[in-house]
Amino acid sequence: MALYSTRQMLLDAQANQYAVPAFNIHNLETVRVVVETAAEMRSPIILAGTPGTISYAGARYLVAIAQTASEIHDIPIALHLDHHESLGAIKPLIDMGVKSVMIDGSHHDFEENIRIVREVVQYAHARDVTVEAELGRLGGQEDDLIVDEKDALYTNPAQAAEFIERTGIDSLAVAIGTAHGMYKSEPKLDFERLAEIRNVTTAPLVLHGASGISTPDVRRTIELGVTKVNVATELKIAFSDKVKEYFLANPEANDPRKYMEPGKDAMAALIREKIDMCGSSNRV
Repeated sequence: MALYSTRQMLLDAQANQYAVPAFNIHNLETVRVVVETAAEMRSPIILAGTPGTISYAGARYLVAIAQTASEIHDIPIALHLDHHESLGAIKPLIDMGVKSVMIDGSHHDFEENIRIVREVVQYAHARDVTVEAELGRLGGQEDDLIVDEKDALYTNPAQAAEFIERTGIDSLAVAIGTAHGMYKSEPKLDFERLAEIRNVTTAPLVLHGASGISTPDVRRTIELGVTKVNVATELKIAFSDKVKEYFLANPEANDPRKYMEPGKDAMAALIREKIDMCGSSNRV
């Protein structure tokens, strides 16, 4: 089974009022944990790779791992480029078989954002690849991209419809008060703004920065039109905390086949929670 684009995934989620979880992965172990847990729960799944992950794991290795996972498991699996910033970075990955990309031009002004996104859409759509873009900016840190809180901008509902129409994107990442990384205090999401965005477009909406957002709040965003929920930092913390505990208890340990297992188990438990949160289990 080939890798999926996110087009039909998100349209199905939209029609049935759930969201597809997108989990950031980094290597063979994290891909296997995500995919095997999703297969167990019969959930469609999105494997998200940032530029840093692509560089770390190696693009050809990562694409091959994801394609193999898709051949083994009979669930929809998409490998999605997360927060890539140029067509030059995206093109070779599309040519390798990636079917879903996010082009992030949100740090540019409105017109330049549109220009950059349209360029990617033209290349991607000609190859049946779906495109996500962001209007507004999330604060916090995603990979090597850091946005100071004072520079974080919410998505302007009045611009959302124009942005989608002029770019031709398949899904829109919205900034409604979430941030990348873990939160220093309880986040306050702008549900009214999200509802206004939903009222001006039928395009699937994407929630970035869901690590640390309460289940009721995430479910409320899904009710208001979110069809893809991104989770990254929580997974890394769950994995690394258990590996640290293992080394504290076993200071002489040196076998990754053993010391990675507690981290994988902790990550799988969190993935189950997030799939339940998104309502995506038993959808395939």
